Amino acid sequence: MITLRLLLALGTYFAMMAPAVRAQAPAAAPPVPAGPRYVVTYLEVNQTELATAAKLVRKFRDATRKEPGNLRAEALQRIGQLHQFVLLEVWSGPGAAEAHAKAIATAQFRDKIKAIQNAPVDERVHFPLSVGPVTAKGGGSAVAVVTHVDVIPPQRENGTAITKQLAEDGRKDDGNLRFEAVTQVNRQNHFTVVELWRDRKAADAHSMAAHTRAFREKLGPANGALYDERLYSVLY
Repeated sequence: MITLRLLLALGTYFAMMAPAVRAQAPAAAPPVPAGPRYVVTYLEVNQTELATAAKLVRKFRDATRKEPGNLRAEALQRIGQLHQFVLLEVWSGPGAAEAHAKAIATAQFRDKIKAIQNAPVDERVHFPLSVGPVTAKGGGSAVAVVTHVDVIPPQRENGTAITKQLAEDGRKDDGNLRFEAVTQVNRQNHFTVVELWRDRKAADAHSMAAHTRAFREKLGPANGALYDERLYSVLY
């Protein structure tokens, strides 16, 4: 039977805990801004279908570049895991991105990929956090790095700040052709970092730079998932 003394004790306990709970709770995410949309789509196909997949991905990329509102479309193939691809698209705004997602050509492409896929298509839509010129491109030896950064919700603001700083520092590194940090529209504690380097040597040098290691140190306590960094070659 609950006594008056116990009820008073419980009331005191919860009153003491309330400030701590409020301190740990994440701040409400700000409204999603208008403007460009950066779409990152991960594809994984059967290893016996590499040639077919590469042909489909190139054809779809080329068609995407001709669509209204497209600012850039690229295709990447993972180094050492050739059955994994990434499509990178930049659109002038949400309307253009949504129209592309609903287009007949997109549905047809996905049907063809589904027939040879090893895992479902994973598409993530973002808005810019810290990006450079949209038109920046690489040469034949360019190496791309795509990293998914996930921080726990209470660390969203901190994760946003340090990821933005990483991009601003990375664009100053020798051999950098592009360094973009973007925020996922439907989960603002998730980020994608897209890097383009002159060659593998430049990419490796950046990964060992003091500011990159400092970023990883700061990110560690805030991480919500394994730091997922992947290297790719650019499909031409």
